[in-house]
This record gives sequence, C-alpha cells and structure tokens, in this order.
Amino acid sequence: MTTEPAIAAIVLAAGMSRRAGRRNKLLDDVGGRPMIAAVVTTVLASRAGPVIVVTGHQAALVRDALAGQPVEFVENADYRSGMAGSIGCGLGALPASATGVMICLGDMPEVAVATLDRLIEAASARTEDDILVPVEAGRRGNPVLFGRRWFAQLSRLDGDRGAKRVLDENPDWVTAVVVDDSGIFIDYDGDGE
Repeated sequence: MTTEPAIAAIVLAAGMSRRAGRRNKLLDDVGGRPMIAAVVTTVLASRAGPVIVVTGHQAALVRDALAGQPVEFVENADYRSGMAGSIGCGLGALPASATGVMICLGDMPEVAVATLDRLIEAASARTEDDILVPVEAGRRGNPVLFGRRWFAQLSRLDGDRGAKRVLDENPDWVTAVVVDDSGIFIDYDGDGE
C-alpha cells in the first residue's frame, strides 16, 4: 500500500497580464467570480495542500478576490522580472514536509479537480525525482507536478519562461499522466501552453 505524498500547490497570480491590455485578467469574471477565485477554488477542492498564492501586480486586489479562502499568500516584490521569480517565492513558502509541488497558473480556470488529483495519485506511485505532466491526445498541458528533487533547480530559474526550461532540460525524468481534460490547454488568452 502506498501513502499519498505531501503535495503542495503554488498558484501563480503575480503577473501583469501584458497580453490582456490594461486590465488584470485574473480579476475578470469567470462564472460569476474573479478568474483567480475560480482557479483557487479548484485547487482547494483537490488533495493538494497547502495552497500558496503568489501575488505581485495588484496584490491587494488579488487578495481581496480570494478573501476568506484558506490559502497562504506570498508576495513577489520583483514580479516584473517574470514568472520564475514567482515560482521561487512560492517554493520558499513550502513546508519542509512537501514531497512535491504542483505549479498552477492563475489564468487557467478550466482545469478539472480530477486532473489535479490524478497528478497527485500518480505521484504516490512514483518517487520525489519525477516530473509529472498532464497529457491529453499526446499534447502536454498544465499544471505540472515536480518532485522534491527539482525544488532547488526551480528556485534558480530566472525570466519569464517559467518551469518549462526544467522540463526541456530533463526529459528522462518527465512522466506523462494521461487525463481527459482539455482544460489543461486553455489559458485566458486562448493560446494554451
């Protein structure tokens, strides 16, 4: 019998929504609530925990949109430098007990709870060395679950490419987790991964 790993989740919500123009897309209405609230509600409904939300651009407004949610907030003061800094801030807030972390994007409200739980389930049969990626119809999506082995490398990333570089540089450690969820491709801008 395997025990479920301690998988935390980092929700990236610090960006400036450059492709969305002047508005903060994370605050746009999705199903009657701000997009970031929809994403966080999904992550909280999964078996991941704790859930750490990294803020930056319009941090107070993002926090207000998540008022009352049982999440931890970390602010990335250097959010203009790109996604990598936000990943590093989130990793710095992880509990020592975390054996892995799912990096969730704040502009992907269509990802299903079942997909997040499927990644966590797959992690329980793997080691802390693995990188687990949801795949539908042979195509990779988000979020990605990284075992503890990758925390230091993720913390050293820079710029706006995010964690994709770790996947690209370590293909032998990447495991596809087949899901039935087109939400893994759909970000608010409609251009997916």
